[in-house]
Amino acid sequence: MISIRNIVKQYGGYRALSDVSIEVEKGTVFGLLGPNGAGKTSLIRIINQITAPDSGTILFNGEPLGRHHVERIGYMPEERGLYKKMEIGEQIVYLARLKGLSRAEALRRSKYWFEKLQIQDWWHKKIEELSKGMQQKAQFVATVMHEPELLILDEPFSGFDPVNAEIIKNEILELNRKGATIIFSTHRMESVEELCDSIALLHQSHKILDGKVKQIKNSFRNGTYILECEGAGITPGADAPFTILDDNRTDEHHHLRLKINDGGSPNDVLRYMLPLATITRFEEIVPDMNEIFISTVNKQDK
Repeated sequence: MISIRNIVKQYGGYRALSDVSIEVEKGTVFGLLGPNGAGKTSLIRIINQITAPDSGTILFNGEPLGRHHVERIGYMPEERGLYKKMEIGEQIVYLARLKGLSRAEALRRSKYWFEKLQIQDWWHKKIEELSKGMQQKAQFVATVMHEPELLILDEPFSGFDPVNAEIIKNEILELNRKGATIIFSTHRMESVEELCDSIALLHQSHKILDGKVKQIKNSFRNGTYILECEGAGITPGADAPFTILDDNRTDEHHHLRLKINDGGSPNDVLRYMLPLATITRFEEIVPDMNEIFISTVNKQDK
């Protein structure tokens, strides 16, 4: 869907993006991650043609990104952009017409979304009369009304309570199931785990990590496990196929964090421990995206 190739963006003496290349596959949810100031917003603005790169190219479905692609993109910025003193219903229809919809079609779709999100009573309200979370709902409707092929969502859950965050998350997934490609920028790593197929991690204007979420998590596995067992006085010997990293124990219960020795396997651990104790839990410790994010950024800073 989107091929970002060797993008460079400079603001005076500040380099926002340094030779960044990213591929976003059609029909996927793609996480654009990074600390504050990493370059995420600069890249999003370039995709939306709000600003232009100093060098590099972006392809949309294989052709150079151009003004005619605007109607096929929906953008929900982190800093919301609705008119505070304009009635919400009128505003949603107006924005939909800017994306190419007729007034009749804009009215039909807006009423559908207002009913779907149970906000029918807001039609004549003004944005300034709503809470931040409720403003978010209106902004979301404005973003998806024209049924874009590409959705770009910058911190879409900001300001939502858990109930409304879940509602919007389910709507995002439903849009993806219907074929929309989604670029999703967030600092909430639990949302990345739930939603994203692939990610790219930016730091100090550079891309430092990218790939499918499952493959990235697998690449950070290091043979560390949790083993819980019942039995008194268990002390693995020097011939154990693992190294104990941490041992929390009571008289009858052990909670071990261990690392399998080079060339060993989980089965070797089980064969060694089964004659010594009753095993109640044996589970690999796979780093989550939050740990991967922090460790990768910290490594770059050293």
